[in-house]
Amino acid sequence: MSNEIQLQGAPQSIKIVPYEHHTKYHETDQQGIIHHSNYLNWMEDARMNLMEQIGLSYKQMETMEINSPVVSLSIEYRSDVKFDDTVVIDTKLISYDGYNMEVAYRMYDKETGEDRAVAKSKHCFVNKSGMAISLKRKYPELDTKFFEMK
Repeated sequence: MSNEIQLQGAPQSIKIVPYEHHTKYHETDQQGIIHHSNYLNWMEDARMNLMEQIGLSYKQMETMEINSPVVSLSIEYRSDVKFDDTVVIDTKLISYDGYNMEVAYRMYDKETGEDRAVAKSKHCFVNKSGMAISLKRKYPELDTKFFEMK
């Protein structure tokens, strides 16, 4: 398989649009608030959205036999989210070294701007066999794209 990839979009500065999630009834718990486990799914959706906006979908990475599993994550819950709220999630790549990346998330209420949670997730890059890889060495065009995003 070729190590080349065609990146979509302009190589210049990218304006990232926040991800929005309209909460569903099935996401609530017995207390009528969104269950904490749903935040992980929203983070994943927001990260996939971020990747697509820089012109590199996760599907493209999988086609290239690159995976990016979660190494660690942390979430600080600040206020309750309820059914029918819309949560806006700002994502930002805060570190990247070719082997790992760390993404920060700020989740807030679309209507009021009130913070709902802040979070971070750290990911490594591995090949199909699960062996760690360096994007800088194996995929320099991806490495450049991640540095542009930082």
